[in-house]
Amino acid sequence: MALVYLVEDDENIREIEEFALKNAGHKVLGFADAGSFFSQIKQRLPDLVLLDLMLPDTSGNEIVKKLRGNGKTRKLPVIMVTAKTADLDLVKGLEDGADDYIKKPFSVMELISRVKALLRRTEPEAAKVIRLDDLALNREKHEVTVDGAAVDLTFKEYELLAYLLLNQGIVLERSSIMENVWGSLYEGESRTLDMHIRTLRQKLGTYGGRIRTVRNVGYVIE
Repeated sequence: MALVYLVEDDENIREIEEFALKNAGHKVLGFADAGSFFSQIKQRLPDLVLLDLMLPDTSGNEIVKKLRGNGKTRKLPVIMVTAKTADLDLVKGLEDGADDYIKKPFSVMELISRVKALLRRTEPEAAKVIRLDDLALNREKHEVTVDGAAVDLTFKEYELLAYLLLNQGIVLERSSIMENVWGSLYEGESRTLDMHIRTLRQKLGTYGGRIRTVRNVGYVIE
């Protein structure tokens, strides 16, 4: 299951896209403008962005160029959705950094197929091992090492570390961590989160200090 961000100012089209992608098993967040999209992307990176070309506050081309100019979002998969069908418009979108495009009007099957194909095509081999200097988390072997030495983590400690590393450098809200690691927004889980952060810091040794508390917000690893 992938997390997909939809950037589309037409509410009807956005609802169709959201409905189709959720039925295909993806998590979806929709945005009507670039401003709200960029505010959310600071909190959490998606697996793919479905981006309308014409938006009220800026163009899809400008959004893609901004994403490609940022080291954190440089490789983020982007599909441009456009009503413009001229070859020059489509070529410009690809040259600006879009990975694929869909012409309006489109069928639900085409949308799902292109999303699936791009996710498959852009899944990096390196994603199997997530690194922060000499801290490595191997997603295939389900193991964590620091300077080559294995670190014994519980299942939830592992999941918590994986979520932090996948979003390294990004401040994650407590609610976001609880929802994605524990599948719950229940406030009682907040103490559980703090406890797991504490034990994770202890087990990671010097790397534990790289998990930073952001007061009244959440945590970040950097």
